[in-house]
Amino acid sequence: MISTVFRTTDVPTEDRFEYWRELMSRTIAPSEISSHHAADFRAEQRLMELGPVIVWSGEVLPTRYRRSPRLIRQSDPEQYHLQLLLGGGLGLDHVGRTDTYGPCDLWVSDSSRPYDVRPPRDESRHIVTGVAVELPKASLPLSPDQVRGLLGRRLSGREGSGALLTDFLIGLDRQSGVLRPSDTPRLSKILLDLVSVWFAQPLEAEAALPPETRQQALTMQIRAFIQENLHDPGLTPPVIAAAHHISLSYLHRLFQQWTRGETVAAWIRHERLERARHDLADPLQIATPIRTIAARWGLPRASDFTRAFRSAYGVSPREYRHQPPMRD
Repeated sequence: MISTVFRTTDVPTEDRFEYWRELMSRTIAPSEISSHHAADFRAEQRLMELGPVIVWSGEVLPTRYRRSPRLIRQSDPEQYHLQLLLGGGLGLDHVGRTDTYGPCDLWVSDSSRPYDVRPPRDESRHIVTGVAVELPKASLPLSPDQVRGLLGRRLSGREGSGALLTDFLIGLDRQSGVLRPSDTPRLSKILLDLVSVWFAQPLEAEAALPPETRQQALTMQIRAFIQENLHDPGLTPPVIAAAHHISLSYLHRLFQQWTRGETVAAWIRHERLERARHDLADPLQIATPIRTIAARWGLPRASDFTRAFRSAYGVSPREYRHQPPMRD
């Protein structure tokens, strides 16, 4: 396990807001923190340290964070703060930009420049939730002058590289309780690659990225595309290559590196069978015909599905459905 959970409910009510302020001072760049709910405060943080990168998720009552020029002069960790908002709303004043943010919005702030993160104007007790990343500026291949164009902008976490980054951060948070310290170097590398590509695309600075960073991000983009289209029987390697404007041979090379030799078609088949197997094990779907489940995952020919399922798991789909002890 690589995560640590902090809850204000672990301390007396009168100490909870001060506990949160101390916790935040160790996580983000030093800021002036205030809240209209300080007398009856509630918050939770799940923190993961991935080498030089810190990822944390939070559930917190509306709170204000102000980083002033005085605080910057006193201490500057020289880092970027990347915020993915999942629930609630916030406003941000940074580098002359003012905007508001809602679910699936992303923003970046620079610890070397003042900022003001504001709760909604109504100051209601609606919980604000999100995932944040604190990363050293030196860990990215883009210069601060290049990144300045992104600071304080409201960027989408629903499309393109923003969607990839959103999915990775949410998945990382959900799996934080079972991930092991040995996973840290790989996860840190993937996250930095995704952030680098996400930074570079709106800045049109992809040429500044190392080739391996671009390759890692493209591989994850292709993987997400496949997952989203498993239901389509027409999902084939040529279709995937065309959708990503790469050659079929380059697609195969990417997969050989990523899957250690497994072909694109074999990986698609494995993912489809795994989805079907999950549905067959679901007691809520016991009345759903097996052929319907197979077709749902892009396997419309019942005989082909049965043969592939038996080859993969040693039993037919019908036998698997009625033998619960054999399930994972």
